Amino acid sequence: MQPGKTADTDEEAPLPPFSVQMSEQLGGVRGLIESSIPITLFIVVNFLGDRFHWWSLRTSLIVAVGAALSMAAYRLSRRESIRHAINGVFGIAIGAYLAWKSGDAKDIYLPGMILTGGYAVGMLASVALRRPLVGWLWSVMLDKGGTRWRDNARLLRAFAWLTVLWAVVYLAKLGVQIWIYQENDANLLGVVRLALGWPPYALLAALTVWQARRIIRATEPTPAEPVPGS
Repeated sequence: MQPGKTADTDEEAPLPPFSVQMSEQLGGVRGLIESSIPITLFIVVNFLGDRFHWWSLRTSLIVAVGAALSMAAYRLSRRESIRHAINGVFGIAIGAYLAWKSGDAKDIYLPGMILTGGYAVGMLASVALRRPLVGWLWSVMLDKGGTRWRDNARLLRAFAWLTVLWAVVYLAKLGVQIWIYQENDANLLGVVRLALGWPPYALLAALTVWQARRIIRATEPTPAEPVPGS
């Protein structure tokens, strides 16, 4: 043993599981909400501007991008990680650039539509590989990166069909958006984006959590209660 080193420092500590690292990166529900605020602002501001002729598309784009940058600046001022706010900046910036170049507000939704299709394909592929994506997301968001979703066969099967259900919802959402996009109705596309955003996903998330907890209670032993006087 070299001078100045102890047995505890001779071996490097093992890295945490990948799912644990990703849990730290995503930032939980707050990170997801923050990344959705800029596009929601654009939908509302652009609808008002187009409906009442109060401002142009450019103003709506500036508001959306400005909101994303403001959240990043706020996190930076509090010395917090800005990786979650950067997700919103990156997403809105690509869509805003496409809409600005074409002069058509509906093009801001193209990146989101592409991502929706990618999510659906990725979910179906994860089921085929016996690593259902919803199980991984549940582990990251609610189980502190645990791996019991893979070790419990019943839980794994539940997450498989739940992942397929999530993928079907994504595909349905994408189909409706493509149809409205072809109809050239940017305002309706924005309203549909909101309507098919959090409400169905909240229901799916509630179903996922309920099913996972039900199976865990049924298959995993509960801690024994202490004996009085022991």
